[in-house]
Amino acid sequence: MSTDTLEFRRMTLADVPAVIRVEQEVYEFPWTARIFSDCIRVGYQCWLAQNGAGIVGHAVISVTAGESHMLNLSIAQRFQRRGYGSRFIEFLVEQARANEAETMLLEVRPSNTAAINCYNAAGFSEIGSRKDYYPATNGREDALLFARHIPPLNDALGRSAT
Repeated sequence: MSTDTLEFRRMTLADVPAVIRVEQEVYEFPWTARIFSDCIRVGYQCWLAQNGAGIVGHAVISVTAGESHMLNLSIAQRFQRRGYGSRFIEFLVEQARANEAETMLLEVRPSNTAAINCYNAAGFSEIGSRKDYYPATNGREDALLFARHIPPLNDALGRSAT
């Protein structure tokens, strides 16, 4: 697999140590190994993106009752700003669509302008905020709430869903 190729696979418990290394590299307040392990155990969709150089990033989404929630999306620093995040988002949206989700939601720190730009480019729109959502060095930071409509597969292919 070349470094330009991006492949996706389900995260396993054995992957958690490598996932934690990426998580700690990119976040001041990273998720813990226990959080990732619990997400795998309860059946959330936990994914890895890989290329010939190794793990590019990881993501966790939940899908239930027609709605998907992107709980975590992390791209290793050395792979950022290469379009991998956008490709990973599109993959996650397709996974949500395959599970009949009509909307994908996510939260993002207002200070994370790179992620906000990526989400806007991927068709997400800001729909609100959540007060004191994230831990911060001096207390708490609000989250911006973003959403993206996911048309049914037939609509996405330009055909009628009926």
